[in-house]
Amino acid sequence: MTENYTALYEQHKKAGASFTDFGGWQMPLKYSSELSEHHAVRKAAGLFDLSHMGEVWVTGPDAAAFLDYALAGKLSAVAVGKAKYSLICQPDGGIIDDLITYRLPAAADGTAKYLVVPNAGNAPVVAAELTERAANFNVTVDDVSAETSLIAVQGPNAETILLTLVPADQHSLVTELKYYAAVEVGISVNGAVKQLLLARTGYTGEDGFEIYVPNVDAPELWEALLEAGEGHGLIPAGLASRDSLRLEAGMPLYGNELSREGNPYAAGLGPVVSLTKESDFVGKTALAELKADGAGSTTGRRLVGLKGLGRRAGRSHYPVLKDGNVVGEVTSGQPSPTLGYPIALAYVDVELSEPGTALDIDLRGKAEPFEVVALPFYKRSK
Repeated sequence: MTENYTALYEQHKKAGASFTDFGGWQMPLKYSSELSEHHAVRKAAGLFDLSHMGEVWVTGPDAAAFLDYALAGKLSAVAVGKAKYSLICQPDGGIIDDLITYRLPAAADGTAKYLVVPNAGNAPVVAAELTERAANFNVTVDDVSAETSLIAVQGPNAETILLTLVPADQHSLVTELKYYAAVEVGISVNGAVKQLLLARTGYTGEDGFEIYVPNVDAPELWEALLEAGEGHGLIPAGLASRDSLRLEAGMPLYGNELSREGNPYAAGLGPVVSLTKESDFVGKTALAELKADGAGSTTGRRLVGLKGLGRRAGRSHYPVLKDGNVVGEVTSGQPSPTLGYPIALAYVDVELSEPGTALDIDLRGKAEPFEVVALPFYKRSK
């Protein structure tokens, strides 16, 4: 497999990062300690390179109708400047990817503009799938992933840090930006103010921003943010802390909780599917049948959160037990740095999915007690 490197690879090397393969990309796993990076995001701020993610522009007169057909959500209902979490599904309801779609202001000629952001390893597949599904619509699908970087500032100090790089007359664009919204804003990069797309989204459970920037400007923006974060507790953070942060926030990871073999209802993402939208969409018939069967899963299992009652953590693929019998499987699990006890996401038999249900995880031959709890495990105070 060809290794891909982001435009920030040299910055990560200089910072002493250790690397790991993720979706075919060489990405920073951690810089010093994943624990310190995790706590920095919860208490101050962390700086993430997310340039392995995809960026696909969908533009044209039929853009809204096309996305209603291509995705499971009702994208035509998204207001300009807002974003929506959605899914792209197979005809049988299996999940090809989960993604975020932003609706941007129309072009001068009134042409609608949407930015679809798929996950790293799925980006080429999603771009190809969108292109194929666009055959009967007056739209253009333009995959700009290879030329676009994505940098995230996450944590309670994220807004304060970002404002130091935004011209004073544009501060309100940042401070008034709501969650799951985006705006073009001027950001100072090496003495020049660049108009960049800023989104108030993230994958950590904290407040924060994601900045879409051309590759050529990414290194200077990264350094500018690090400098702006001095005195505000900002440190670079890698994929290890990103994974523990998203797990605490109860957010699914494609390849762990989501897959082509699963479906939205089993994964607890039923609200993301709009069966009531007027248009047909890929997977609608199968998804309607899955919802009607009550279980929402051909395997009769649902995704739940598990809180450890002991000290040992379950890991991906560990069996979940009830009275010694296998009733499920862990998809993600580790000790929670913030909460101080083990947590896990797991698919378990539907009848055992209610909060308060006592279960065990088979930790290499020893049954460790866990309890089903409501998600998310962690929710920020404001």
